[in-house]
Amino acid sequence: MLRSLSVAIALLGSLIVAAVAQQQPLRSECLAMANAPPSAIPASFRRVAAKSQEVAITYVGHSTYYIDTPEGVRIATDFNGAYRTGRLPDVVTMNRAHSTHYTLFPDPKIPHVLHGWGENGQAAQVSTRVGDVYIRNVPTDIRRYYGEGSGAMLKDGNSIFIFEVAGLCIGHLGHLHHKLDETHFAAIGRLDIVMVPIDGTYTMSLDGVSEITKRLRSSVVLPMHRFATPLDEFMRLIGQQFTIDQRSERTLKISRETLPGTPTVIILEGV
Repeated sequence: MLRSLSVAIALLGSLIVAAVAQQQPLRSECLAMANAPPSAIPASFRRVAAKSQEVAITYVGHSTYYIDTPEGVRIATDFNGAYRTGRLPDVVTMNRAHSTHYTLFPDPKIPHVLHGWGENGQAAQVSTRVGDVYIRNVPTDIRRYYGEGSGAMLKDGNSIFIFEVAGLCIGHLGHLHHKLDETHFAAIGRLDIVMVPIDGTYTMSLDGVSEITKRLRSSVVLPMHRFATPLDEFMRLIGQQFTIDQRSERTLKISRETLPGTPTVIILEGV
């Protein structure tokens, strides 16, 4: 009798713990690290620390990068179904400024489809973990291009997506149409790698996106949505504190340990 009661109590306790765990919000390490004071890491710890896991980032086209995590999760940014390479992504994120940044009919085999916009005028709220990556969003406004209200801003119509994996904070600015304020920067937190639209017209001016890039001061800047933008013009605007690294391949393999010491714009093949 007592034994049965003990088993029942233990089972009930485990269910309560599981329920509480499910109710707790997912925690952003990038926000925590951005707000934490700098800490010194002993040299001896650096020598014995395990090698960081690598993330592979591949430029596919337009605003689509594939992010392959150490555990094999594949993410496609601003996915419209046209820009693909290799196997189907496990996760796709979308922005709805133009049809080249989303599709309402993604392959049904894709298990996780994340929209950068909400329903009924509400902002999208993305906070989810898939395998070894935590994905969240920061809503931004979009500019109406066609029909009634053309040129006006639609609140929370797009999103900046942030991917936290292998100790890296990776951000995709999406089809950004306006400058970011302090609230946006606080919600973004620290970004080690940022994907930036540099078309200078359809999204926002090169001056505007350059100011955002300088403010974020990420270790790695990956341009996208380029069209015919001269790279030297973008480099001139973001300043001499950034170096440029032009690659002959489409994939960047990177870890927390191999981030460049100087903020670097990496131009992958095809950009």
